[in-house]
Amino acid sequence: MRIPVSPPSEQELFARVLGSLGGASRFAQHFPDKMGPTQAGRYRHWDTLRHLEPPEGLSVEEWWLGIRLARRSSAREVPVLRDGSGQPFWLSLVDPALQMLHQVDQQASGAFRGGGEVVDERSRDTYLMKSLFEEAITSSQLEGAVTTREVAKEMLQRGREPRTRSERMILNNYRAMEFIRTVRQEALTPSMVFELHRILCDGTMEDPTTAGRLRRPDEEIRVYDDQGTVLHTPPHARELEVRLAHLCELANGGSEEPFLHPVVRAILLHFGLAYDHPFVDGNGRTARALFYWAMARNGYWLCEFVSISRILHQAPSKYNRSFLYTETDGNDATYFVLHQLRVLVRSIADLHKYLERKAKELREAKQLLAGSARLGNWLNHRQLALLNHALKNPGFEYSFESHKRSHRIVYQTARTDLSQLAKLGLLHESKSGRTFVFLAPVDLRERMAAVS
Repeated sequence: MRIPVSPPSEQELFARVLGSLGGASRFAQHFPDKMGPTQAGRYRHWDTLRHLEPPEGLSVEEWWLGIRLARRSSAREVPVLRDGSGQPFWLSLVDPALQMLHQVDQQASGAFRGGGEVVDERSRDTYLMKSLFEEAITSSQLEGAVTTREVAKEMLQRGREPRTRSERMILNNYRAMEFIRTVRQEALTPSMVFELHRILCDGTMEDPTTAGRLRRPDEEIRVYDDQGTVLHTPPHARELEVRLAHLCELANGGSEEPFLHPVVRAILLHFGLAYDHPFVDGNGRTARALFYWAMARNGYWLCEFVSISRILHQAPSKYNRSFLYTETDGNDATYFVLHQLRVLVRSIADLHKYLERKAKELREAKQLLAGSARLGNWLNHRQLALLNHALKNPGFEYSFESHKRSHRIVYQTARTDLSQLAKLGLLHESKSGRTFVFLAPVDLRERMAAVS
C-alpha cells in the first residue's frame, strides 16, 4: 500500500502563498468563500487534493492553505490522546460527521421502528444473534482467520470445540462480545482491557504468555502491508502502561472536559488502541471490541449486534488509509472518525434491513399458521423462527444446545421448545450418541397445514 504524500507544512505554505503581495491579495479575495473544510461534502487529504483543479484564481497550494485554516478554525484537541512524539491528535466535526452522528443517535439507541415483535425485550435476541455471529467471524477474518461462514456458525450454534486456530479465533471473538455485555456498565480499566485481550487471544498465540499483557521492550513491532511496506511504527513499549491509562481516561470521560460525543469517543478509543498496538498480536480485534464496549456503555444497544468488521472486511485498504491520512496530516483524526462513521452508518442500515426482513418472515409464518388455532396459540416467537428456518432448510439438524445458543435461553427452555415441536410432528426427533437431535422434515409445510 502506498504511503500518502504528506502536505506541505503550514509555515512553508504561509511563506509561499503570503510571501508576495499578489499572493496575499489573491488569498484574501477567495478566503473563506471557496475554501471551507470540505469540498462537495468530502474531507480530502492533500494526497488527493493536489491532483484536483483548484477554484479559479487559486493555486493548489493556496487552496490547501485555505482548507487547512478552515479546518483549524473549528478544530478541537482530543483529550489525553498523543502520538509517539507527544503531540496531540485533533479533529474537526464537519457537517458530514454531524449528519452521520445524528443518524446513529436516531437509529442505534432508541426503539426500532418497523420490527414489531422482532426487537421487543422478550424476543429481540432471537433475531439479532446472526449479527453477533457475523461480527465474531469477520473480525477474526480481518486478522487472518480462514474458514467458511457456514462452518463457523455451525460451531457457534452447536457449542462444539474449535478444530483449528481460525475457529478458535472466531469462538474467542464471540466470547469477547459476551464478556462486553457483562461489563458494559463498568468504567474501563487496564485490567479489563487485559482480560478482553486474554479472551480474544486464548489458544491462538505462538507464545501463550503474551495473551493479556503489554508487549515488552524486546517485542517491538511494526505494522506492514502485504508487500512488506512499513505503514506504522507504534510507540515504544516503555510508554505503553501510561498510554493505556490515558486511553481508559479518554474512554470513561469526565465532566471537567469539553463535551465529546460518545460515538466519537468510542471511535477515538478504537483509534488509540490500534495506534498504540500495545499487544504482540490481537490489537485490531481488541480495538474493535473496545469500540463495541463504548457504544454499549453509552446506550447504543443496537450496536451490540452491528457488524462493523463485515464492512471493514470488504475494503480493508480504506480502513488502513484513514489511519495513514491521520498520521501524515498533522494528527488530524477527522479522517479516521469520518471513515468509521461511514462504516457504522452502513452497518446499522444493513442491520435494519435484516430486521425488517425477519419481521416480514415472522408475519408470513403467522399467516401460514392462521388456519390452525392450535399452532397459532401454542407456538412462541422462537419456535416460529425455527419453523421459518426449517421451511427453507429441509433436513437441517437442530439440538437443545444450538437452539439455546441461537436464542440466548436456558437449556430447559430450549428442551421444551424442541420437544413440543416434535410432539406436534413438526420435527423428527432422534438420537446421535447421547445427544437428542431434531431434523426438519421435507414435508414441513404440509405438516403445519395438517395440525388443527
